[in-house]
Amino acid sequence: FRYIYGVITSFMWLCTTMFSHEYFKHYRNRNRYYMFMLMTLGATMGVLFSVNLITTFIMFEIMGFTSYVMVIHDEKKETRDAADTYITVSVIGGLFLLLGIFLINHNLGTTDFHEISHIMSDFKGNMRSIYMAAVFMMIGFGGKAGMFPIHIWLPNAHPSAPAPASALLSGVLTKTGIFGAAVISSNLFLYDVIWGQGILFFGLITMFVGALMALFSIDLKRTLAYSSVSQIGFILVGLAME
Repeated sequence: FRYIYGVITSFMWLCTTMFSHEYFKHYRNRNRYYMFMLMTLGATMGVLFSVNLITTFIMFEIMGFTSYVMVIHDEKKETRDAADTYITVSVIGGLFLLLGIFLINHNLGTTDFHEISHIMSDFKGNMRSIYMAAVFMMIGFGGKAGMFPIHIWLPNAHPSAPAPASALLSGVLTKTGIFGAAVISSNLFLYDVIWGQGILFFGLITMFVGALMALFSIDLKRTLAYSSVSQIGFILVGLAME
């Protein structure tokens, strides 16, 4: 799954880079955009191929800060406002993610994905603390993914960001949040009914809210943003079936 995800990510980055050459012909600070786009690619790959939660967190935060520069590229007032919302959700989500990782490490003694999965297969400790840690981590990952109710940055960042950046936000960066959610679900709560019902609940709400708001949108890029929110809901519903 990681390799498939990595190939798709690289292909999308290649396509948007080729498109960017023509798109940014009359923009200033083009080299700055390309530099931070490559840094975002590296951080995204770091998230996808990390083997423990600490590395995932570090790469996830680097990805948030570098993609912020892509969103704010034209530096207009509305763009700055949208980018500020994006980085605020990213930083606050990162703090919750780090808190959840600390709780996991405290309770399980490791942050390695395979070791977590092995320990949780016959875990007899305090499940309430594990659920709390997972909720904190889902706030971090869900914020990046655009999960309801922490999807507020997506409808603003999409219309404001350059089109190549919007494509990467929708096609790749939101899916890193889904990747994190999949890591939690498959390693901590495989076949867990309570966790699955919770993910299903928020997945359904995200699905319907995104689709409903897309219907009332008259801005094409905002419609794309709400459509992305709705698609995240579909993915979460599928994830809940684990």
